[in-house]
Amino acid sequence: MLGLGLAADAFAVSLTSGLYIRHLKLQKALKVAIAFGIFQAIMPLMGWGMGVGFRDYIIRYDHWVGFILLGILGARMIHEAISQDEETEPFNPMKWETLVFMAVATSIDALAAGLGLAVLQTPILFTVAVIGVITFWLCLGGVYIGHHFGDRFQDKVEILGGLILIAIAIRILWEGLA
Repeated sequence: MLGLGLAADAFAVSLTSGLYIRHLKLQKALKVAIAFGIFQAIMPLMGWGMGVGFRDYIIRYDHWVGFILLGILGARMIHEAISQDEETEPFNPMKWETLVFMAVATSIDALAAGLGLAVLQTPILFTVAVIGVITFWLCLGGVYIGHHFGDRFQDKVEILGGLILIAIAIRILWEGLA
């Protein structure tokens, strides 16, 4: 259940990535799924390694970091869709920098979860493996689903993708403040 909960944001962002990927091949979908799966597995491991000392600090700010990162990315996507600026590089979820940015933004809550796992003395290697595998499979499917809708709604994709990322950012902030 923890794996599904942590993977939800990554799944939504992989849907958005799929909207943008033209000529989808398995290699591209695997690249997205592997990136999200690895970060969703590494972050709780890092949190677990930090131990209880930083838990309150990370929990206090994780929602703000996710909100800012995804909000900026979503706003940039909408700006690019509306702007007629030819010099602006279009959003490309296949660029490593963009992919890592999205994977980090969606896995910050997993860092805090890892701190909680340390307190519970959970067998961490098995837990992070399950989290990573669940995230991988959900994101792999998410890319294909997003791609399917991207083909149908090509002209509105950038605005829709930006709005989805901003909605996820707001949800992360809302849940963190609640």
